[in-house]
Amino acid sequence: MKIGEKIRAYRKEKRMTLEELSQKSKVALATLSRMETGKMPGTLKAHTNICRSLGISIAELYREMEDSAKTVEAVADEKKPERLEGSGKVKFGLLVARTAGKKMLPLTIKISSGGKTQPERNRTGTEKFLFSLKGSVVVFVSGKSYPIKKGDSLYFDSSLEHYIENSSAAEAEVLSITSSQK
Repeated sequence: MKIGEKIRAYRKEKRMTLEELSQKSKVALATLSRMETGKMPGTLKAHTNICRSLGISIAELYREMEDSAKTVEAVADEKKPERLEGSGKVKFGLLVARTAGKKMLPLTIKISSGGKTQPERNRTGTEKFLFSLKGSVVVFVSGKSYPIKKGDSLYFDSSLEHYIENSSAAEAEVLSITSSQK
């Protein structure tokens, strides 16, 4: 439902005329009419005044708009892009098609025996979750080591310097999910 349609529905639910809403909200009658018919979206200030006059929250007015903007993205295994980093002992598999605007970055990290990721440090407020899918690795966070084997996980503040090392004889694979950088 569009914003104007929602305003009209709330107004009618409150048994209010367009003129009454205009007087109460201090939004011009012509502007309200154009908003309700979808000819103009209106401003945040107008939306706020209308919501106050209708006794609803701005979140309530925008709720369905938020829901319609939400997406579901499925990525088939053969479509996942992969790239090599550094010495070729580390391979990253991105688990989403596009990363822009996402709040999480999920990827797999395959590390050959003797391989390690480059040290990284993300912005404050960024978190990371690691789950060992295969083999065992050691995760270094601020100089402290955390060994994880298949089935183990580690959750930490990724603004701390960290990297992953595979000192075992077999290849290891880790699921990594990093929260968005705020």
